[in-house]
Amino acid sequence: MVYEEKLLESLRQTVERILKIPYYQQKLKQVGIRETGNIQALKDFQRIPLTSKEDLRENYPFGLFAEPMERIVRIHASSGTTGKPTVVGYTQKDIKLWAKIVANSLKRVGITQSDVVQVAYGYGLFTGGMGLHYGCEELGALVIPISGGNTSRQLMLMRDFGTTVLACTPSYALYLAESMEEAGIFRDELKLRIGIFGAEPWTEGMREEIEARLGLRAYDIYGLSEIMGPGVAMECPEGRLHIDEHFYPEVLNESGLPVEEGQSGELVLTSLEKEAFPVLRYRTKDLTTIHYGRCSCGHEGWSMNRVSARVDDMLIIRGVNIFPSQVEEAILSVGGIEPHYLLVVERVGNLDQLEVWVEVNAQTFFDEVRQLEQLQQALQKRIEEIAGISVKVKLVEPKSIPRSEGKAKRVLDKRKM
Repeated sequence: MVYEEKLLESLRQTVERILKIPYYQQKLKQVGIRETGNIQALKDFQRIPLTSKEDLRENYPFGLFAEPMERIVRIHASSGTTGKPTVVGYTQKDIKLWAKIVANSLKRVGITQSDVVQVAYGYGLFTGGMGLHYGCEELGALVIPISGGNTSRQLMLMRDFGTTVLACTPSYALYLAESMEEAGIFRDELKLRIGIFGAEPWTEGMREEIEARLGLRAYDIYGLSEIMGPGVAMECPEGRLHIDEHFYPEVLNESGLPVEEGQSGELVLTSLEKEAFPVLRYRTKDLTTIHYGRCSCGHEGWSMNRVSARVDDMLIIRGVNIFPSQVEEAILSVGGIEPHYLLVVERVGNLDQLEVWVEVNAQTFFDEVRQLEQLQQALQKRIEEIAGISVKVKLVEPKSIPRSEGKAKRVLDKRKM
């Protein structure tokens, strides 16, 4: 009861800031909310319309800022590959709050002032690099702001500077491990002990692969620019992804209605205490479940399961919903295959066809044709078991699928070309 009262007060404060923005004034007025006094319970708050990425683009660039530009000290933005970028702003207080949130998350997994953190997320308008950077500095750890790419240099500095913590996307971590092996660098030559990986969905099998090849403990970090950036949630040593208290989560079904606690749906987030760019009920398009309670690590509050998939990533093939993460799970359960893959979708006549390209490892590549055919059949069967759809599997030679230095590209949809 005390928690709900405190939450309602924080939500009212956010609504008060939001009501400074003409666009939100109109949206809230349509559901009978003209002042914070109209919100007496959580059910009143749930009347507020959802905010989507399209709302941000409609108000490009600064239409959803709640503070005058004189108080804005930083701007970040999405890449804008599918239209105008989504632009977010920060006041000085927002920057300090963000750094504190990330620092607390890093501290929870055992990162200290003695650590050397190599931040291989992209810097610039993308929030990943700078979010981790400021959090590490707030904590007092040594930061190597190398950004993404230039893999040979990454490995050189990792060894020469004694990197103990690696922060990047999980797909790039796997690429670094692969490049390390090609360069003849052994795990024992490095001091890596912790990995902070996020910005894309990844499976438990991918975690095990990264941990085995890099010799570290891998943790999931969750965040998105529209809410704050990295640090919205962070995994603890007990394997639970804890949502920071400055954000209020909901999980909704396909109709936009709340699901029961522990049921899967789309994560919707509201920022608390943000000044420049407060957001109400933002649709993340990430699929997960949430729980409230106390963890044995000491954290009390909301926790979420690792993101299983994104609504955006879902493919509908012959009426069946399929996610890249399901294919990844199947691939990692079959030996002789590298966790590098591409889903190729095309329409043949009036029928959609899905072909999965998967790299075999160097040893398997030189096996007899019959052995490769058996491997191909085993993988096709495993994908059908997990995803519930029959697909074609194409085994390709090692290193033939392009690597990514940021978010991995998993789908080539020729239907849209």
